[in-house]
Amino acid sequence: MTRYSSFVALGDSFTEGLNDPGPGGSFRGWADRVAERLAAGNPSFRYANLAVRGKLLDQIIADQVPLAVKMAPDLVSFCAGGNDLLRPGSDPDAMAKKFASAVRELRSTGAEVLVFTGVDPRDTPLMRRMRGKFAVFYLHVRSIADLYGCRVVDQWSMQGLRDWRAWSEDRLHMNEEGHRLVAARVLDVLGVPCDDTWRKTWPPRESVDPRVRRREDAQWLREHLMPWITRRLRGRSSGDGLTPKRPDLLPW
Repeated sequence: MTRYSSFVALGDSFTEGLNDPGPGGSFRGWADRVAERLAAGNPSFRYANLAVRGKLLDQIIADQVPLAVKMAPDLVSFCAGGNDLLRPGSDPDAMAKKFASAVRELRSTGAEVLVFTGVDPRDTPLMRRMRGKFAVFYLHVRSIADLYGCRVVDQWSMQGLRDWRAWSEDRLHMNEEGHRLVAARVLDVLGVPCDDTWRKTWPPRESVDPRVRRREDAQWLREHLMPWITRRLRGRSSGDGLTPKRPDLLPW
């Protein structure tokens, strides 16, 4: 098993840990869970999480990648592009070129780099229309990983994440169980033993009255999707004014 002495996590809300409740009203998330496992029995282990919710690929590359390069950790996780893909007119081919440049810069430090595919949006009513664009970008991510020798955390194949019970009410962010599954997959990719498994099989769901489902969908549109769209139209982000939760590479 590889022993990592330092880990820096880069990205947006997924890596920040929304909506996995942590102590004191904070968010925990898969990256914190991985850091906790890597720190077990390793008093010299250090961890930083530079991710901020709502950030786009260009922002993550400009604001977070240079800091990670300066920190020179053993391990970097780089997950970016999801917010871009949700925007009309985004170009997965152009995004991939920027993504590759950032990966090349991170790998030049000698760090092990983790990259991620997204979850298959086939079962998401609105996002499935953009499934082809998502698939193209994540095929690029796989190719970039092959080119630069990165490890891939393939969420597309994680059947447990295609169940709504792994997601919070906003349907955009994973809940505690979703983050637990991702952490287990990351540790598996790293070859680090853990007690959890990412191969989740959910028990059968009770049937839901179509009328109830329509009411829930309408409530989601009103309370979550429309505010998200409104922020984007106004050029705003949920992460405006926020700073990373662990900006420095410090002991766990």
